[in-house]
Order: sequence, then structure tokens, then C-alpha cells
Amino acid sequence: MRTNFYFILLLAFCTACATQFPNRQTNSEAAAVKQVLAEQAVCWSKGDLECYMQGYWKSDSLLFIGSRGLTYGWQQTLDNYKSSYPDPATMGKLDFELKEVKELSPETMLVVGKWHLKREAAKGDLQGHFSVIFQKFEEGWRIIADHSS
Repeated sequence: MRTNFYFILLLAFCTACATQFPNRQTNSEAAAVKQVLAEQAVCWSKGDLECYMQGYWKSDSLLFIGSRGLTYGWQQTLDNYKSSYPDPATMGKLDFELKEVKELSPETMLVVGKWHLKREAAKGDLQGHFSVIFQKFEEGWRIIADHSS
């Protein structure tokens, strides 16, 4: 009888640990993904597109979906940004309003939110929505797909 009691107590403890650990891991991973986005906003706001692009997967398979349609590849995405935002005044100051950060698997996260560019009155502010998929690599979390409108 005493053995059954200890077994049930051990089982309850292990179950509690198993349900707690993924939440801590998910929270930690979500914080890491949010940090990438925060760093991107700082880079963008300083007018540094190469720094901003460090949040993306540096691969020809990177997918970006925007007003020009589909773009594949890190370099092509950077080139498009340079074409659309040729100077810091056009780039403005970027901030994100995150609506959802959701773990899809231990290696992938979905982030949905709003972006806002605060720019000089002559340029006018811009804003829209985005959804990005992050994948965890050895060097950290990187965006592998971005749909921005």
C-alpha cells in the first residue's frame, strides 16, 4: 500500500514537471523570437538594412511576400528593401505591435502583428500587417517566410 502511495506521488510529480517544462521552454523561445524582432526594429530605425536583414534566414529559399508578389532569397529581399527604402528618411522609425506568437513546433514559431513606420510629414507614415514564420537554427531564430502588407 505504501509503495502504491509513493508511486502515485512520483507519477503526479513527474506529470507536473512535464507539463511545466514545455511552457517555460515556449516562453523562453517566444522571448528569443521577440528579441529578434526588437533588434530588427532598432536596425531599421537606424537606417541599417544589412543589420535588419540579420533576422532573416540567409538562404536562397527565404520567402518574402509583399506588394510585389513573391520574392525568393535573402539577397533579393535585401535588394528589394534597398530599392523601396533608399534612405533613412524613407525608412522612418519602425515599431511592431505583436498580436500573436505561437509555437508551431519546437523548431518553428508563427508571429502575427502590425508594423508601423513613423516618417517625416512629407513622406507620410506607413503601416500594415505581417505574419512571419521563424525557424530555430544553430545561430538562433531566423525568419524563413514573411508576408507583409
